[in-house]
Amino acid sequence: MATRSRDDREARRRIRQMEAKRELRQEQGKRRRRDNILAAGAGAIAVVLAVVLQLTVFSSNPTEEEFAATEAGLKSPSPSPSNGPDIPAPDTAAGKTFTGELKLNGSVVGVELDGNTAPQAAAVYKSLSDAGYYTGANCHRLTTGDTFGLLQCGARNPDGSDDPAYRWGPLENTPADNKYAAGTIAVARTSGNAYGNGHQFFIVYKDTVIPADQAGGYSVVGKVTSGLDVITTIAAAGITPGDSPSDGAPVAPVTIDSFSLK
Repeated sequence: MATRSRDDREARRRIRQMEAKRELRQEQGKRRRRDNILAAGAGAIAVVLAVVLQLTVFSSNPTEEEFAATEAGLKSPSPSPSNGPDIPAPDTAAGKTFTGELKLNGSVVGVELDGNTAPQAAAVYKSLSDAGYYTGANCHRLTTGDTFGLLQCGARNPDGSDDPAYRWGPLENTPADNKYAAGTIAVARTSGNAYGNGHQFFIVYKDTVIPADQAGGYSVVGKVTSGLDVITTIAAAGITPGDSPSDGAPVAPVTIDSFSLK
């Protein structure tokens, strides 16, 4: 009887061990499945967030902080590492300084473009100005924030739309600190694209901070040498009612009478 009792106890002990091991394996399986579900869920959330950001960032007229103030009407093409045949080579402006006049609504703004620090941009604007492209073009966008003041010019259409086929890069002479001093002339481009420059440029009329986007900053091609008060007078008149209080069309339409460089 004693032997049988010991055998029964040993059998029950082994059964309990087997049950414990089975329960442990089941719990481990549940944990692995739970971890996989969590990992998959996190991945799905990351994808959704990425899509949401891609669809929303710079998808409409943004605030000052987002700086599409220089990008109204420009569509976002896929970044390209090269320029098209209509874009002049940078060596046509490299090492050169171009001076000239930008006439807005009959008032003259003296300008200087620097082919040393931004040869590709200087080559583009010299070529376009020589061809008379800017005659009759518009300065369609004005910003009047406390630390964000610029006038964007060069659109052939009053709504700011531009030719999406005319695109070039790369970025040149972009401020490391995102600060653009009053009088700066810089290149407008599509967001997130270092090869998204087009025909348009902007003139900063007061010290301005423009946050860089994922492509970087904005190419500084030159400066105003005289007549900055022409721009500040346009800014003082304000923005068309119905637009954002600090970002929209100038209250009086601004047209480029001529743009000459030599």
